[in-house]
Amino acid sequence: MNRINQKLNSEGKLLSIYFTAGYPALNDTVKIIQDLEKNGVDMIEIGLPFSDPLADGPTIQESSTAALKNGMTSEELFNQLKDIRKTVRIPLIVMGYFNPMLQYGVEAFCKRCNDIGIDGIIMPDLPLDVYQAEYESIFKKYGLINVFLITPQTSNERIRQIDAASDGFIYMVSSASVTGSKSGFGNEQGRYFERIAGMELDNPQIVGFGIKDSETFQAATKDTKGAIIGSAFIKHLTKHGVEEIPSFITTIRP
Repeated sequence: MNRINQKLNSEGKLLSIYFTAGYPALNDTVKIIQDLEKNGVDMIEIGLPFSDPLADGPTIQESSTAALKNGMTSEELFNQLKDIRKTVRIPLIVMGYFNPMLQYGVEAFCKRCNDIGIDGIIMPDLPLDVYQAEYESIFKKYGLINVFLITPQTSNERIRQIDAASDGFIYMVSSASVTGSKSGFGNEQGRYFERIAGMELDNPQIVGFGIKDSETFQAATKDTKGAIIGSAFIKHLTKHGVEEIPSFITTIRP
């Protein structure tokens, strides 16, 4: 069984952390992964930087720009991670944009992921129909779960299609958190969370965007399996450095 599915079948709410590979420094990638696992993180999304990150906010865009300047590429990431499974057991997911994957060669990219021990891929700009028509068989050949995203604007019909095509979890984009609201999320997000919970989908959902502390983590996971934290963690790395990872995790899980 894929490590993602094993983790999804475990009890409790899951904490997933996203960071940009090659940031703050090119060779920080492995240490960040190891330290996140040591501090109780359940799953990690390794961001592959891209020069035109349209779906990312400014914090992740800036980290991607810095990582590219540092020399991060697909090949560099694979080389850095070649021995990662000697020290790390939790699920690892590569998140990025389809263009670098296409340039590398989709099958070659998936094979390298499989060789290293990557469990899944998130490519927000790879459409569902294109994935199913051209690439699904390659992902399955190499045992990789493709994670699809939904937003508050995604129709119920489309969500059902994504649920049917998924074999891991659904990445539930919350939209932006609302400053000053009691729960950390506005009424729109609350209704969205309830709507998705009421659909009783086959695949569990993990919420991303707008989660930054214990309060927002608890709110996001009330009706879902877990939450993903990206920008808040990258801001912490920028301000405090790689050595202070434990202090960040304790703000989510005191």
